[in-house]
Amino acid sequence: MAKGMILAAGQGTRIRPLTKNLPKPMIPILGKPVMAYLIEHMARHGVVDIMINVAFNHAQIESYFGDGSSWGVNIGYSFEGLREHGEIVPKPMGSAGGMKKIQDFGGFFDETTLVVCGDAIIDLDIESALSEHKSKGALASVVTLDVPLEQTKNYGVVVTDKNGQVESFQEKPQPEEAKSTQASTGIYIFEPDVLNLVPSGKVFDIGNDLFPLLVKENLPFFAQNRDFNWIDIGRLTDYWEVSQRVLRGEVDLMGMPGREIQPGVWAGLNTSIEPGVKITGPVYIGSNVKIEQGAIITGPAWIGHGSHIRSKARLERCILSEYVRISANQELSEMIISSQYCVKRNGDVHYLGEENVPLHWGDARG
Repeated sequence: MAKGMILAAGQGTRIRPLTKNLPKPMIPILGKPVMAYLIEHMARHGVVDIMINVAFNHAQIESYFGDGSSWGVNIGYSFEGLREHGEIVPKPMGSAGGMKKIQDFGGFFDETTLVVCGDAIIDLDIESALSEHKSKGALASVVTLDVPLEQTKNYGVVVTDKNGQVESFQEKPQPEEAKSTQASTGIYIFEPDVLNLVPSGKVFDIGNDLFPLLVKENLPFFAQNRDFNWIDIGRLTDYWEVSQRVLRGEVDLMGMPGREIQPGVWAGLNTSIEPGVKITGPVYIGSNVKIEQGAIITGPAWIGHGSHIRSKARLERCILSEYVRISANQELSEMIISSQYCVKRNGDVHYLGEENVPLHWGDARG
């Protein structure tokens, strides 16, 4: 079939504070890390030997996924860092540099390899993509997705000839300057010889360094423009949008956990919902959640386990992480809320205890 490479060494600065103490691939959707969905999808399509490069907060990824046996795959890890003043400090090598480090160490990439970013959920037909890659005799392929012209400013855009061979790139062009609407999805297919172009021991990026080199050398490098679900959490504002899509059931591969206690409302174990609570789905209520009388919850909404929603509080299209306490009569709309911060739909962040912030939430364990 093919081997797999998951890129997971980035710091995720654009999605802070969600990544303050959490690696980006571990951000939860429906209570499960983003990367877990990715590994499950790769396993379904026969990609079972997978390397993951890690750096920041790497232990969380390694301890959660282990050797991959729980997912029916084999997982290996490549830590990117160096020793400074007696401590090991994360230092990512770049997406291509990280792969070169793996190759120099043990020669893992000895056949066609599917490369994916660890912070996106996809339902790509992997067999079809691999078949197209091989039928074209490609050395490298990039999977693209058509986006509306006005959204090209958010993506790296790929420009191709009529046969799909890549001619050039545009990094987040303004709509009036865009030469294409094919957005790179961060999904690549490589033959082993690609890594001969990557220098050893240096920071080297796939998009910024390797791809321009492939074009310059006029090597067989193709784009595959495909129609599939690509759910990317590249920016802070994306997380709320993604969560809403998933809760509405728009992504086939992601079913709601828990037990359906009323139409459109799912719950984990040992929830306590007092009389007089009004819930309009789709809503998921985690285990050991307490919702007091008179509270109103309007979905799509996710209530993390251990949370406590006091009487007559109103939540509308909100995402609560675990152990969040919402005060009585509090009204919150279209927010991501943890016990330390809340993020509005537009990406504005407010922290617990800030002055002039009319919010009263906190840790439900307190």
